[in-house]
This record gives sequence, structure tokens and C-alpha cells, in this order.
Amino acid sequence: MLVAAAVCPYPPLLLPEVAQGAAGEASQLRRACDRAVSSLLTTAPDTLVALGPGQRSQWHAADTGGSLADYGVSLQVGPPPPVLPLSLTVARWLCERASAAPARYLEIAADEPPEECLSRGAELASAAPRVAALVMGDGSARRTENAPGPFDERAAAFDTMVARSLDAADTETLAGLEPELSAELMAGGRPAWQTLAGAARGAGLHGQLLAHEAPYGVGYFAALWS
Repeated sequence: MLVAAAVCPYPPLLLPEVAQGAAGEASQLRRACDRAVSSLLTTAPDTLVALGPGQRSQWHAADTGGSLADYGVSLQVGPPPPVLPLSLTVARWLCERASAAPARYLEIAADEPPEECLSRGAELASAAPRVAALVMGDGSARRTENAPGPFDERAAAFDTMVARSLDAADTETLAGLEPELSAELMAGGRPAWQTLAGAARGAGLHGQLLAHEAPYGVGYFAALWS
């Protein structure tokens, strides 16, 4: 049963080694992520699972690592070779900051259908009596004129809906996110949030939004469900 979940974003600039001179811009978001992960660990789970979007749906073992080399920094997180996608590399980095380590990593394909995400979530929740999940997901990357994608006037409203759903632990709204709209808005967190929705259904969790920012034109959220 899922007893707690922390939701965090995965921008490379969250890592001071990558951000360097701009590290201060993400300091508040970094603190919110640290708080979410630390609070997650206080729930004394039987198992901790990290999940986030990637190229295909697959499990990775605990002794798997990732790299930030594609972002101009020769930083290895965990053991080589670098296998984890960016989302789970940042998840491992956040856990290591809290002196913790996930038992497994679930990579979810960016185009995974909602029903498959919900099913994977239910399966994940049944893995142990007390399951905690670190859920990695970014919002729309079309929030401003300087965003990675062209500005889209629908982006802010979409992210506000996600933020409210995370604050309320609203599994039904997250489960109903449309893959097509999410893809158009470049909201990479959609499959991870829907997997969380599948895992949390019926668990009676309460949500708390710790951060909702868009410093680089991308929606970033930190939240805790417990």
C-alpha cells in the first residue's frame, strides 16, 4: 500500500554542479525538494521506489546510476555505467542528499497510455505493506517566451490544474490528464503523475504543495502526499 509520496521536478539546474553561477535561482525549489524527500523518509516505508519519465517503460535495479554529461558536467550519480534517464538520475541525487537510496527505479515511457500508467501504479502500491514513492515530473515547458518550447497561452492554466491536484492529492484529475494536450504543452511529468494516481487510489492520502515555480519557463512542482 502506498503510504506516502514526494513529487519533485528534474531540471538539471537543480544540481548546483550544473547550475554553477545560476545555482541561486533554483535554491528555493531545491529546498522544497529536500523537504519533500526528507518528509517522505520519516514515514518508515518498507520500500522506497523512485519513478519518472524516460524513453521506455522498464525497471532499474538499486545499483543503477545516471550521468549529467549531456548537460556539460562530468557528474556521475550512482555507479557507472550511466543507465538512468535524467528524471531518475535527479531522483537518485535527491535521495543521496537525504542519505537514502531507492530499492528500485521505474522508468515510464513518455507516451505510456493513461490506463497503463494507472495499472503500473496499482502494481507498485501492492509491492509491500508500506510503499513510499519519489515521483519525478516537470510541468509545461511552454510557460514564457524564453521557455524551451514556444509560448502557449494554455500552459499556465494546465500547470495550475496540476498544482491544485498535487495540493489536494486529487488522483482523479491527475488520472484524467490528456496525453495529447500534455505532449503539446511539453509537460513531461504526465505519465509519472498518472502512475502516482494509480498507486494512491483508495489510500486516503492528503496532499501539500510545497512549491510551484517556473524560473526557466517550465512548470516545476514539489509536493508531499501522506
